[in-house]
Amino acid sequence: MSTPSPASSASTHASSASPSAAQLVAEVDRGFDASTARLVDFLRIPSVSTDPAYDGETRRCAEWLVGELRGLGFEAEAAKTIGHPMVVAHHPGVGADAAKRPRILYYGHYDVQPADPLELWTSPPFEPAIVEGPRGKRVVARGAVDDKGQVMGIVEALRAWKALAGGPPCPVTLMIEGEEESGSKSLEPFMHAAKDRLAADVCVVSDTGMWDIATPAITTRLRGLVYMEVTVHGPSRDLHSGMYGGAVPNPINVLARILSELHDVDRRITIPGFYDGVGELPPTTRAQWESLGFSDSEFLGDIGLQDGFGEKGRSTLERTWSRPTCDVNGIFGGYTGKGAKTVIAAHATAKVSFRLVSRQDPAKIAAAFEEFVRSRLPAGCRAEFESHGANAAIEVSESSRYLVAADAGLKAVFGKAPLLIGTGGSIPAVGAIQRILGMDSLLVGFGLDDDCVHSPNEKFELACYQNAIRSHAAMLGEFARLSR
Repeated sequence: MSTPSPASSASTHASSASPSAAQLVAEVDRGFDASTARLVDFLRIPSVSTDPAYDGETRRCAEWLVGELRGLGFEAEAAKTIGHPMVVAHHPGVGADAAKRPRILYYGHYDVQPADPLELWTSPPFEPAIVEGPRGKRVVARGAVDDKGQVMGIVEALRAWKALAGGPPCPVTLMIEGEEESGSKSLEPFMHAAKDRLAADVCVVSDTGMWDIATPAITTRLRGLVYMEVTVHGPSRDLHSGMYGGAVPNPINVLARILSELHDVDRRITIPGFYDGVGELPPTTRAQWESLGFSDSEFLGDIGLQDGFGEKGRSTLERTWSRPTCDVNGIFGGYTGKGAKTVIAAHATAKVSFRLVSRQDPAKIAAAFEEFVRSRLPAGCRAEFESHGANAAIEVSESSRYLVAADAGLKAVFGKAPLLIGTGGSIPAVGAIQRILGMDSLLVGFGLDDDCVHSPNEKFELACYQNAIRSHAAMLGEFARLSR
């Protein structure tokens, strides 16, 4: 008796009704031990993208992932880039109506941070350990939650769909990069070159977190970033402060004064036009955030502080999730060694970052900052600027049909609606996906605050991993209920 071809097998599955969320969850749970074993295999590969010594392992990691996706019926490859390979995979979906359903793009990354300092790990970072924790079993390894565990949540959800229906219910594409932890230099050039291959209606990103282990979250607000370096030049060389002090502009004094004027007494940013496009929270969102029981003392206690600080009249959640900020991240100039040296420096430098929200324009913010500095320079000084990156903020409408579908999928798994939250950090890929590929992203992650991301003993709770698989499987079913 001959074995059915993948295509005929998929057709057979597709002729039956689409599996329910309960059936998908049962299938995920039935195969969870095997899913965990595959995650452990993935984590064993030291795909440290920033260190050339690991280039071979990083490529091997991409090829491993390609093999898994091909096994699920996807056309997959480790596509060549100017840096590490980009894992790209596509499945047209099963059933006669699949092409009429939304096209889903999944983004993640298979590279990881360096494991240093090694002496602080309780087990070798690339020898994954399954250990007991306060909330059940967890896997400890570099990349466990950022982002290999979350990527495998998507892959294993697709495995459940293959088992029950022969494949995904709608067209699915994956773009899993190998340079997220080292600057993503290949990402935008690749997206421009592969724009047609990556065409989709919405992107799902799983590189964020939950509110707590029992409460899912959809990140609807992701702040953007403008990062500038400014150098104020004064005299042509360093000067003796006794001979020249009081008679020439001191670049350190000048720069410090300008930076001090970036905020007013209410800690609002004083750059003209800075708040253009900044809106207020919708009443429903504000009410939900206020109901979360967020504690300033708990949030700040771990860093030795007690009281919140920032824009007057705003809560800590507002300040970090929905308000723009300006911070000096570094400042240097003159003599910084031990002891004394009475010198007026020829120049002084500061690194300044702006976290942006809603409809703020990164290019306008950068230009306004440059004008702010230049307009305050005294005679004899000039300013030089260098950009270290700029990307717009992302805000997903709460009425988005894809958000509503994701909400339904998460509710089917957790028995409660997900919280709609913001995040203070930036994910440059999300802005690039919107700008180059023309689609919004849904940020649905399953990490926890104590997962030690980028730190020794990074971990992923197996309960979170299991719920990630369940949730992606259920959300895909909800997406497939929509028409294009």
